[in-house]
Amino acid sequence: MKSLLNALQEGRLVELPVHEKEKVLEYLAILIEAIPDIGNNQDIVSAVNKRESASNTGIGMGVACPHVRALRDDGELFCAVGWSPVGIDYGSPDGRKVHLVIMYYIPNSQRNSYLKEVSGLAKAIKNTDAYQFLSSIPDLQSLRGKLLDWMELATDKAIPDFKARMIKLEDKQIVAANAAESVKTTKFTVVPFSVLVTDSARCMVLAKDVELMEKLEGANDFASMFNNGRDFEYAGHHISVVSEAAYAKDRFLYECVAVK
Repeated sequence: MKSLLNALQEGRLVELPVHEKEKVLEYLAILIEAIPDIGNNQDIVSAVNKRESASNTGIGMGVACPHVRALRDDGELFCAVGWSPVGIDYGSPDGRKVHLVIMYYIPNSQRNSYLKEVSGLAKAIKNTDAYQFLSSIPDLQSLRGKLLDWMELATDKAIPDFKARMIKLEDKQIVAANAAESVKTTKFTVVPFSVLVTDSARCMVLAKDVELMEKLEGANDFASMFNNGRDFEYAGHHISVVSEAAYAKDRFLYECVAVK
């Protein structure tokens, strides 16, 4: 389950900003394209869509595992994970909406590792009430915990080191949530959101506040606002960048909070 663990550790578990199947596949494919070790010799978006048009990758129980075969023979097995609270009309065999999409990038040398990981994950999911959990899950933190449980079931061994890192991350999230709650008591509005910057002209904002999302995406100097490492004011909001992750081809993923 190495690739799934790495995805959680490296920030490739996201709440999906879109819920149409084609757009979901495009967004996760862009996350995979941004992984530095993959390079830019393959159009992942087109490859994933072509594979999906040939065969639906929904495995049932609210889960789908789309994938693309890499043009290269060597390299690591990678994945990106998307969560949809409302569900995606995916066309899965059981007719249920998909809430969890795990997209894999598979070099030829990693085919056996991929098959082992997916089969182990499917087995763990079948042994739990996965759909009920995925259709009612409250947040990403709960999903992280469930994914770790499934990975332990799939591998039949504990992963204490990674769990320790996740606990530290969750503690930071709790502190941030408490801080946000204290701000709410003063009648401010606090909006957490994520930003994927691909270049100065392309960006995607993940936020439940549609107005804020549209204003940020319409900014002329969008990228420069986030890469200076400082808080800033925009559209009546005080924006704080909590964390950032750099990827290949000058792409960045920012976790932010807007206070109004």
